[in-house]
Amino acid sequence: MILAGGRILDTDRQEELLDTLEDRINRTREQGELSPQTVIEAADRLGTLIAEGAFDSFLEDWKLEGAEHYKNQIIQALDRKSLTYRWERELGSGSWIPQREQPPFENPTEIVTRVMPLGTLLHIAAGNVDGLPAFSVAEGLLTGNVNLLKLPQADHGLSIEILRRWIEIEPRLADYLYVFDTPSSDVVTLKRLADMADGIVVWGGEAAVSAVRRFAPTGARLIEWGHKLGFVYLSGYTDKERELTGLANHIQSTRQLLCSSCQTIFIDTEEEEEAAAFCREFLPYLEASARRYASQDLSVTAEVTLRRYSQELEKALSDEAVPTGRVFQGDGGSLTLLPDEELELSPMFGNCLVKRLPHRRLFQQLRRHKGCLQTAGLICLAEKRAELTELLARSGVVRIMHPGDMSAGFCGEAHDGEYPLRRYTRIVHTQISREP
Repeated sequence: MILAGGRILDTDRQEELLDTLEDRINRTREQGELSPQTVIEAADRLGTLIAEGAFDSFLEDWKLEGAEHYKNQIIQALDRKSLTYRWERELGSGSWIPQREQPPFENPTEIVTRVMPLGTLLHIAAGNVDGLPAFSVAEGLLTGNVNLLKLPQADHGLSIEILRRWIEIEPRLADYLYVFDTPSSDVVTLKRLADMADGIVVWGGEAAVSAVRRFAPTGARLIEWGHKLGFVYLSGYTDKERELTGLANHIQSTRQLLCSSCQTIFIDTEEEEEAAAFCREFLPYLEASARRYASQDLSVTAEVTLRRYSQELEKALSDEAVPTGRVFQGDGGSLTLLPDEELELSPMFGNCLVKRLPHRRLFQQLRRHKGCLQTAGLICLAEKRAELTELLARSGVVRIMHPGDMSAGFCGEAHDGEYPLRRYTRIVHTQISREP
Protein backbone atom coordinates (compact mmCIF):
# COMPACT_ATOMS: atom_id res chain seq x y z
CA MET A 1 0.00 0.00 0.00
CA ILE A 2 1.32 3.43 -1.05
CA LEU A 3 0.23 6.93 -0.08
CA ALA A 4 1.06 9.56 -2.71
CA GLY A 5 -0.60 12.84 -3.58
CA GLY A 6 -3.05 12.22 -0.76
CA ARG A 7 -4.34 9.02 -2.39
CA ILE A 8 -3.92 5.35 -1.51
CA LEU A 9 -2.31 3.39 -4.37
CA ASP A 10 -1.62 -0.30 -4.88
CA THR A 11 1.95 -1.43 -4.24
CA ASP A 12 2.29 -2.54 -7.85
CA ARG A 13 2.37 1.15 -8.87
CA GLN A 14 5.59 1.71 -6.95
CA GLU A 15 7.90 1.78 -10.00
CA GLU A 16 5.60 4.17 -11.83
CA LEU A 17 5.68 6.54 -8.86
CA LEU A 18 9.43 6.27 -8.34
CA ASP A 19 10.07 7.22 -11.98
CA THR A 20 8.36 10.60 -11.46
CA LEU A 21 9.02 11.19 -7.78
CA GLU A 22 12.18 13.30 -8.07
CA ASP A 23 10.41 15.74 -10.42
CA ARG A 24 7.40 15.92 -8.10
CA ILE A 25 9.61 16.66 -5.11
CA ASN A 26 11.54 19.33 -7.00
CA ARG A 27 8.35 21.10 -8.09
CA THR A 28 7.10 21.13 -4.50
CA ARG A 29 10.34 22.52 -3.09
CA GLU A 30 10.69 25.14 -5.84
CA GLN A 31 7.27 26.57 -4.99
CA GLY A 32 8.17 27.52 -1.43
CA GLU A 33 7.93 26.12 2.06
CA LEU A 34 5.28 24.50 4.17
CA SER A 35 4.79 26.81 7.14
CA PRO A 36 4.91 25.40 10.67
CA GLN A 37 1.67 27.20 11.46
CA THR A 38 -0.12 25.26 8.71
CA VAL A 39 1.17 21.94 10.04
CA ILE A 40 0.39 22.79 13.66
CA GLU A 41 -3.17 23.88 12.91
CA ALA A 42 -3.88 20.73 10.91
CA ALA A 43 -2.26 18.53 13.58
CA ASP A 44 -4.41 20.08 16.29
CA ARG A 45 -7.57 19.39 14.29
CA LEU A 46 -6.43 15.81 13.71
CA GLY A 47 -5.84 15.38 17.43
CA THR A 48 -9.36 16.60 18.12
CA LEU A 49 -10.81 14.01 15.71
CA ILE A 50 -8.82 11.25 17.39
CA ALA A 51 -10.01 12.39 20.83
CA GLU A 52 -13.61 12.32 19.57
CA GLY A 53 -13.21 8.66 18.55
CA ALA A 54 -12.57 8.93 14.80
CA PHE A 55 -10.03 6.10 14.97
CA ASP A 56 -11.62 3.93 17.66
CA SER A 57 -13.06 1.40 15.19
CA PHE A 58 -9.65 1.00 13.53
CA LEU A 59 -7.95 0.45 16.88
CA GLU A 60 -10.53 -2.20 17.78
CA ASP A 61 -10.15 -3.99 14.43
CA TRP A 62 -6.35 -4.02 14.69
CA LYS A 63 -6.47 -5.18 18.34
CA LEU A 64 -3.47 -3.06 19.19
CA GLU A 65 -2.03 -3.71 22.63
CA GLY A 66 -2.34 -0.63 24.84
CA ALA A 67 -4.56 1.09 22.28
CA GLU A 68 -5.89 3.67 24.74
CA HIS A 69 -2.34 4.54 25.81
CA TYR A 70 -1.23 5.11 22.20
CA LYS A 71 -4.37 7.10 21.48
CA ASN A 72 -3.68 9.50 24.36
CA GLN A 73 -0.02 9.72 23.37
CA ILE A 74 -0.92 10.69 19.81
CA ILE A 75 -3.48 13.27 20.96
CA GLN A 76 -0.93 14.93 23.23
CA ALA A 77 1.77 14.92 20.56
CA LEU A 78 -0.54 16.60 18.03
CA ASP A 79 -1.86 19.29 20.36
CA ARG A 80 -1.29 22.86 19.18
CA LYS A 81 0.30 23.96 22.45
CA SER A 82 2.56 20.92 22.48
CA LEU A 83 3.86 21.44 18.95
CA THR A 84 4.31 25.20 19.41
CA TYR A 85 6.21 24.58 22.63
CA ARG A 86 8.44 22.04 20.90
CA TRP A 87 9.22 24.37 18.00
CA GLU A 88 10.13 27.27 20.29
CA ARG A 89 12.12 25.07 22.68
CA GLU A 90 14.12 23.29 19.99
CA LEU A 91 14.57 26.05 17.40
CA GLY A 92 13.89 29.26 19.28
CA SER A 93 10.90 31.53 19.64
CA GLY A 94 9.96 33.15 16.33
CA SER A 95 12.70 31.25 14.50
CA TRP A 96 10.45 30.66 11.46
CA ILE A 97 10.76 34.42 10.79
CA PRO A 98 14.04 35.56 9.13
CA GLN A 99 16.15 37.48 11.67
CA ARG A 100 18.28 40.53 10.79
CA GLU A 101 21.54 40.49 12.72
CA GLN A 102 24.61 42.69 13.12
CA PRO A 103 27.54 40.41 13.98
CA PRO A 104 30.16 41.92 16.32
CA PHE A 105 33.80 42.43 15.36
CA GLU A 106 33.06 42.70 11.63
CA ASN A 107 33.05 45.40 9.00
CA PRO A 108 29.64 47.05 8.91
CA THR A 109 27.36 44.43 7.42
CA GLU A 110 23.95 42.95 7.98
CA ILE A 111 23.09 39.27 7.90
CA VAL A 112 19.67 37.65 7.64
CA THR A 113 19.51 34.29 9.42
CA ARG A 114 16.82 31.79 8.47
CA VAL A 115 15.86 28.38 9.77
CA MET A 116 14.97 26.31 6.70
CA PRO A 117 14.02 22.68 6.06
CA LEU A 118 16.85 20.26 5.43
CA GLY A 119 14.96 19.43 2.23
CA THR A 120 13.78 15.88 1.68
CA LEU A 121 13.78 13.31 4.49
CA LEU A 122 13.63 9.54 4.09
CA HIS A 123 12.23 7.96 7.25
CA ILE A 124 13.07 4.29 7.77
CA ALA A 125 10.84 3.46 10.72
CA ALA A 126 11.00 0.68 13.28
CA GLY A 127 7.98 -1.37 14.27
CA ASN A 128 8.48 -1.64 18.03
CA VAL A 129 5.94 1.13 18.74
CA ASP A 130 2.60 1.32 16.92
CA GLY A 131 2.20 4.73 15.30
CA LEU A 132 5.92 5.61 15.59
CA PRO A 133 6.27 6.17 11.81
CA ALA A 134 3.57 8.83 11.97
CA PHE A 135 5.38 10.56 14.84
CA SER A 136 8.60 10.62 12.82
CA VAL A 137 6.87 12.10 9.78
CA ALA A 138 5.09 14.68 11.94
CA GLU A 139 8.49 16.07 12.96
CA GLY A 140 9.55 16.19 9.32
CA LEU A 141 6.38 18.03 8.31
CA LEU A 142 6.70 20.46 11.21
CA THR A 143 10.11 21.50 9.90
CA GLY A 144 8.77 21.94 6.34
CA ASN A 145 10.47 18.93 4.74
CA VAL A 146 9.21 16.66 2.00
CA ASN A 147 8.91 13.26 3.68
CA LEU A 148 9.40 9.79 2.22
CA LEU A 149 8.33 7.12 4.69
CA LYS A 150 9.29 3.45 4.51
CA LEU A 151 6.85 1.60 6.75
CA PRO A 152 8.09 -1.22 9.00
CA GLN A 153 6.87 -4.70 8.21
CA ALA A 154 5.09 -4.91 11.57
CA ASP A 155 3.04 -1.75 11.02
CA HIS A 156 -0.67 -2.38 11.62
CA GLY A 157 -1.76 0.33 9.20
CA LEU A 158 -2.25 2.91 11.95
CA SER A 159 0.47 5.22 10.62
CA ILE A 160 -0.80 5.42 7.06
CA GLU A 161 -4.37 5.96 8.25
CA ILE A 162 -3.30 8.83 10.53
CA LEU A 163 -1.34 10.45 7.71
CA ARG A 164 -4.16 10.02 5.19
CA ARG A 165 -6.64 11.69 7.55
CA TRP A 166 -4.13 14.48 8.19
CA ILE A 167 -4.00 15.22 4.46
CA GLU A 168 -7.82 15.24 4.29
CA ILE A 169 -7.78 17.98 6.93
CA GLU A 170 -5.04 19.97 5.19
CA PRO A 171 -4.65 19.12 1.48
CA ARG A 172 -1.46 21.21 1.25
CA LEU A 173 0.33 18.40 3.09
CA ALA A 174 -0.21 15.98 0.20
CA ASP A 175 2.83 17.11 -1.78
CA TYR A 176 5.06 16.78 1.28
CA LEU A 177 4.27 13.18 2.11
CA TYR A 178 4.86 9.84 0.36
CA VAL A 179 4.48 6.48 2.13
CA PHE A 180 5.81 3.14 0.88
CA ASP A 181 5.43 -0.38 2.27
CA THR A 182 8.69 -1.47 0.63
CA PRO A 183 10.29 -4.45 2.42
CA SER A 184 13.74 -3.95 3.95
CA SER A 185 15.10 -6.60 1.60
CA ASP A 186 14.34 -4.39 -1.43
CA VAL A 187 17.66 -2.55 -1.30
CA VAL A 188 17.34 -1.29 -4.89
CA THR A 189 14.17 0.68 -4.08
CA LEU A 190 15.56 1.94 -0.77
CA LYS A 191 18.64 3.23 -2.56
CA ARG A 192 16.48 5.04 -5.11
CA LEU A 193 14.58 6.72 -2.28
CA ALA A 194 17.82 7.52 -0.43
CA ASP A 195 19.28 9.17 -3.54
CA MET A 196 16.42 11.69 -3.43
CA ALA A 197 16.97 12.54 0.24
CA ASP A 198 18.96 15.28 1.96
CA GLY A 199 18.62 13.39 5.24
CA ILE A 200 17.88 9.79 6.19
CA VAL A 201 16.12 9.20 9.51
CA VAL A 202 16.80 5.66 10.74
CA TRP A 203 14.95 4.06 13.63
CA GLY A 204 16.51 0.71 14.47
CA GLY A 205 19.43 -1.29 15.75
CA GLU A 206 23.01 -1.61 14.56
CA ALA A 207 22.09 -3.91 11.67
CA ALA A 208 19.53 -1.42 10.30
CA VAL A 209 21.88 1.53 10.64
CA SER A 210 24.78 -0.37 9.03
CA ALA A 211 22.57 -1.36 6.10
CA VAL A 212 21.53 2.26 5.52
CA ARG A 213 25.14 3.45 5.65
CA ARG A 214 25.96 1.12 2.78
CA PHE A 215 23.46 2.70 0.39
CA ALA A 216 23.22 6.27 1.76
CA PRO A 217 24.48 8.82 -0.81
CA THR A 218 27.53 10.91 0.00
CA GLY A 219 26.52 14.15 1.69
CA ALA A 220 23.15 12.98 2.96
CA ARG A 221 22.73 13.63 6.67
CA LEU A 222 22.32 10.31 8.47
CA ILE A 223 20.08 10.82 11.50
CA GLU A 224 20.21 7.74 13.69
CA TRP A 225 17.68 6.98 16.40
CA GLY A 226 19.18 3.62 17.28
CA HIS A 227 18.04 0.92 19.65
CA LYS A 228 19.07 1.60 23.23
CA LEU A 229 19.14 -0.51 26.38
CA GLY A 230 17.34 0.77 29.46
CA PHE A 231 18.28 -0.35 32.93
CA VAL A 232 17.55 0.21 36.61
CA TYR A 233 20.16 1.02 39.22
CA LEU A 234 19.16 0.11 42.78
CA SER A 235 21.00 1.43 45.83
CA GLY A 236 18.51 1.37 48.70
CA TYR A 237 14.94 2.64 48.72
CA THR A 238 13.01 5.81 49.39
CA ASP A 239 9.59 4.11 49.22
CA LYS A 240 10.12 0.39 48.58
CA GLU A 241 6.49 -0.58 47.95
CA ARG A 242 5.87 2.23 45.48
CA GLU A 243 9.21 1.85 43.71
CA LEU A 244 9.06 -1.93 43.26
CA THR A 245 5.41 -1.79 42.16
CA GLY A 246 6.27 0.93 39.64
CA LEU A 247 9.21 -1.04 38.27
CA ALA A 248 7.18 -4.25 37.91
CA ASN A 249 4.37 -2.38 36.15
CA HIS A 250 6.87 -0.76 33.81
CA ILE A 251 8.47 -4.10 32.88
CA GLN A 252 5.17 -5.85 32.24
CA SER A 253 3.31 -3.01 30.54
CA THR A 254 6.08 -2.28 28.01
CA ARG A 255 7.01 -5.98 27.66
CA GLN A 256 10.55 -4.58 27.56
CA LEU A 257 10.15 -3.82 23.84
CA LEU A 258 10.99 -0.11 24.02
CA CYS A 259 14.40 1.55 24.03
CA SER A 260 13.51 2.96 27.43
CA SER A 261 12.38 -0.39 28.86
CA CYS A 262 14.31 -1.98 31.71
CA GLN A 263 16.44 -4.88 30.49
CA THR A 264 18.87 -5.21 33.41
CA ILE A 265 18.51 -4.38 37.11
CA PHE A 266 21.87 -3.50 38.65
CA ILE A 267 22.19 -3.87 42.43
CA ASP A 268 24.72 -1.72 44.30
CA THR A 269 26.40 -4.63 46.08
CA GLU A 270 29.25 -7.12 45.87
CA GLU A 271 27.26 -9.87 47.63
CA GLU A 272 25.50 -12.46 45.51
CA GLU A 273 23.12 -13.39 48.32
CA GLU A 274 21.98 -9.78 48.64
CA ALA A 275 21.14 -9.73 44.91
CA ALA A 276 19.39 -13.11 45.26
CA ALA A 277 17.35 -11.76 48.17
CA PHE A 278 16.23 -8.90 45.92
CA CYS A 279 15.11 -11.41 43.28
CA ARG A 280 13.05 -13.36 45.80
CA GLU A 281 11.47 -10.16 47.12
CA PHE A 282 10.78 -8.60 43.71
CA LEU A 283 9.37 -11.70 41.97
CA PRO A 284 5.88 -11.45 43.60
CA TYR A 285 5.62 -7.85 42.40
CA LEU A 286 6.47 -9.02 38.87
CA GLU A 287 3.86 -11.79 39.05
CA ALA A 288 1.15 -9.43 40.30
CA SER A 289 1.88 -7.00 37.49
CA ALA A 290 1.88 -9.83 34.93
CA ARG A 291 -1.71 -10.62 35.93
CA ARG A 292 -2.63 -6.96 35.65
CA TYR A 293 -1.19 -6.56 32.14
CA ALA A 294 -1.99 -10.04 30.79
CA SER A 295 -2.92 -9.87 27.11
CA GLN A 296 -6.40 -10.99 26.11
CA ASP A 297 -5.28 -11.44 22.50
CA LEU A 298 -4.32 -15.05 21.75
CA SER A 299 -2.12 -13.97 18.82
CA VAL A 300 -0.06 -11.80 21.15
CA THR A 301 0.29 -14.65 23.65
CA ALA A 302 1.40 -16.94 20.82
CA GLU A 303 3.97 -14.39 19.66
CA VAL A 304 5.42 -14.10 23.17
CA THR A 305 5.68 -17.88 23.47
CA LEU A 306 7.33 -18.17 20.04
CA ARG A 307 9.87 -15.45 20.82
CA ARG A 308 10.82 -17.07 24.11
CA TYR A 309 11.21 -20.45 22.42
CA SER A 310 13.31 -18.92 19.63
CA GLN A 311 15.59 -17.19 22.12
CA GLU A 312 16.16 -20.42 24.04
CA LEU A 313 16.82 -22.28 20.80
CA GLU A 314 19.32 -19.67 19.63
CA LYS A 315 21.15 -19.91 22.95
CA ALA A 316 21.28 -23.68 22.71
CA LEU A 317 22.67 -23.57 19.15
CA SER A 318 25.11 -20.72 19.80
CA ASP A 319 28.82 -21.45 19.92
CA GLU A 320 29.29 -18.62 22.40
CA ALA A 321 29.64 -19.41 26.06
CA VAL A 322 26.49 -18.37 27.91
CA PRO A 323 27.04 -17.30 31.55
CA THR A 324 25.30 -19.59 34.00
CA GLY A 325 22.75 -17.73 36.07
CA ARG A 326 20.30 -18.41 38.87
CA VAL A 327 16.77 -18.28 37.51
CA PHE A 328 13.92 -17.17 39.74
CA GLN A 329 10.90 -18.32 37.75
CA GLY A 330 7.49 -16.85 38.43
CA ASP A 331 4.04 -16.95 36.87
CA GLY A 332 4.22 -14.50 33.97
CA GLY A 333 7.83 -13.42 34.49
CA SER A 334 11.27 -14.34 35.71
CA LEU A 335 14.49 -12.88 37.08
CA THR A 336 17.88 -14.26 36.08
CA LEU A 337 20.76 -13.42 38.40
CA LEU A 338 24.00 -13.36 36.38
CA PRO A 339 27.61 -13.08 37.60
CA ASP A 340 28.84 -10.43 35.13
CA GLU A 341 28.35 -6.63 35.15
CA GLU A 342 27.47 -6.01 31.50
CA LEU A 343 24.44 -4.11 30.23
CA GLU A 344 22.60 -6.37 27.78
CA LEU A 345 19.26 -7.18 26.24
CA SER A 346 16.99 -9.34 28.36
CA PRO A 347 14.73 -12.17 27.09
CA MET A 348 11.96 -9.52 27.39
CA PHE A 349 8.23 -10.11 27.97
CA GLY A 350 8.56 -9.92 31.75
CA ASN A 351 11.89 -11.73 31.96
CA CYS A 352 14.52 -9.40 33.41
CA LEU A 353 18.23 -9.76 34.15
CA VAL A 354 19.70 -8.93 37.57
CA LYS A 355 23.40 -8.19 38.17
CA ARG A 356 25.64 -6.89 40.92
CA LEU A 357 27.38 -3.58 40.19
CA PRO A 358 28.87 -1.54 43.07
CA HIS A 359 28.60 2.18 42.43
CA ARG A 360 32.40 2.61 42.37
CA ARG A 361 32.45 0.57 39.13
CA LEU A 362 29.24 2.00 37.67
CA PHE A 363 30.84 4.68 35.50
CA GLN A 364 33.47 2.48 33.86
CA GLN A 365 30.98 -0.28 33.14
CA LEU A 366 28.44 2.05 31.55
CA ARG A 367 31.11 3.66 29.40
CA ARG A 368 31.74 0.26 27.87
CA HIS A 369 28.21 0.48 26.46
CA LYS A 370 28.15 4.18 25.61
CA GLY A 371 26.44 3.62 22.24
CA CYS A 372 23.49 1.89 23.91
CA LEU A 373 22.76 4.32 26.75
CA GLN A 374 19.52 6.24 27.01
CA THR A 375 17.24 5.65 30.02
CA ALA A 376 18.08 4.70 33.59
CA GLY A 377 15.54 4.10 36.32
CA LEU A 378 17.07 5.14 39.62
CA ILE A 379 15.98 3.60 42.93
CA CYS A 380 18.03 4.80 45.88
CA LEU A 381 18.09 6.45 49.28
CA ALA A 382 17.05 10.10 49.09
CA GLU A 383 20.48 11.28 50.27
CA LYS A 384 22.16 9.36 47.42
CA ARG A 385 19.97 10.58 44.58
CA ALA A 386 21.90 13.73 43.63
CA GLU A 387 25.26 11.92 43.62
CA LEU A 388 24.04 8.92 41.61
CA THR A 389 22.10 11.13 39.18
CA GLU A 390 25.28 13.08 38.44
CA LEU A 391 27.27 9.86 37.99
CA LEU A 392 24.70 8.44 35.55
CA ALA A 393 24.57 11.69 33.57
CA ARG A 394 28.36 11.88 33.29
CA SER A 395 28.48 8.28 32.07
CA GLY A 396 26.28 9.13 29.07
CA VAL A 397 22.73 8.40 30.26
CA VAL A 398 20.31 11.05 28.93
CA ARG A 399 17.08 10.12 30.76
CA ILE A 400 17.19 9.50 34.52
CA MET A 401 13.71 8.60 35.69
CA HIS A 402 11.81 7.02 38.53
CA PRO A 403 11.32 3.29 37.82
CA GLY A 404 7.62 3.45 36.99
CA ASP A 405 8.16 6.35 34.57
CA MET A 406 11.06 5.03 32.52
CA SER A 407 9.02 5.00 29.30
CA ALA A 408 6.89 8.04 30.10
CA GLY A 409 7.16 10.79 27.52
CA PHE A 410 6.75 14.51 28.12
CA CYS A 411 6.34 17.59 26.00
CA GLY A 412 9.66 18.98 24.76
CA GLU A 413 11.53 15.74 25.34
CA ALA A 414 14.74 15.17 23.40
CA HIS A 415 15.38 12.01 21.34
CA ASP A 416 18.39 10.15 22.74
CA GLY A 417 19.79 13.42 24.09
CA GLU A 418 19.24 15.49 20.95
CA TYR A 419 16.48 17.80 19.72
CA PRO A 420 15.22 16.26 16.45
CA LEU A 421 13.85 19.46 14.92
CA ARG A 422 17.38 20.87 14.92
CA ARG A 423 18.62 17.87 12.97
CA TYR A 424 15.82 18.19 10.42
CA THR A 425 16.64 21.82 9.61
CA ARG A 426 19.55 23.92 8.36
CA ILE A 427 20.60 27.50 9.02
CA VAL A 428 20.89 29.84 6.03
CA HIS A 429 22.79 33.14 6.32
CA THR A 430 22.31 35.86 3.70
CA GLN A 431 24.42 39.01 3.51
CA ILE A 432 22.17 41.91 2.58
CA SER A 433 24.47 44.95 2.74
CA ARG A 434 28.09 45.87 3.08
CA GLU A 435 29.74 49.27 3.13
CA PRO A 436 32.88 49.73 1.04
